[in-house]
Amino acid sequence: MRVLLVEDEARIADFIRRGLTENGFGVDVATDGEEAMDWAGVAEFDIIILDVMLPKRDGTEVCRTLRQRGVRTPILMLTARDAVEDRVLGLDSGADDYLVKPFAFAELLARLRALSRREPALLGNELRIGDLTLDSVTRLASRGNKTADLTTKEFAILEYLMRHPNQVLSRSLIAEHVWNYDFDNSTNVIDVHIKNLRRKLNDREGKLIQTVRGTGYRISDRVT
Repeated sequence: MRVLLVEDEARIADFIRRGLTENGFGVDVATDGEEAMDWAGVAEFDIIILDVMLPKRDGTEVCRTLRQRGVRTPILMLTARDAVEDRVLGLDSGADDYLVKPFAFAELLARLRALSRREPALLGNELRIGDLTLDSVTRLASRGNKTADLTTKEFAILEYLMRHPNQVLSRSLIAEHVWNYDFDNSTNVIDVHIKNLRRKLNDREGKLIQTVRGTGYRISDRVT
């Protein structure tokens, strides 16, 4: 998943960014409310992690404005305030969940997984396309009787494809979601990962992960 992290404390932002990256997320970081609005206006994110206390615009105002603009991306708010009225204010502004600092990183990951389960294609912890399942907790892919142990980036690419079944995704879109906005798209890294995924999923002929020449890739159980 691609995450927008909005946090003005550099130490906390770096801790979260590194942890999410190690777990296969593509992460872009904004350090104030105005920058968060700019990012949300030009890029597509799967989840927004939004600190409450921010320069220029606080997180509550950012959240409320995004919802007024029709942005439906799940929002997890972070704050050092643990009073009930503060949590109510954040949720009433349009946030989907609320996490109080300090927090265990494992809990942050669990909450992100819980938010992602709201998508129609996700059943429990699993994404499914035909006979292929992908478990968001164990990071294992299963097809038929075979289980594939994926690397972090292989998992992230497959997850992104499976969240957009039957859609053609360009290499640029895949790069931005799996890495971040600064990824060098002139390399063949994505193609190499796709080749490895096909081998591990017994899809060497590309019937499941399909190449759309000149455009990118799509995942589908439909015969083309």
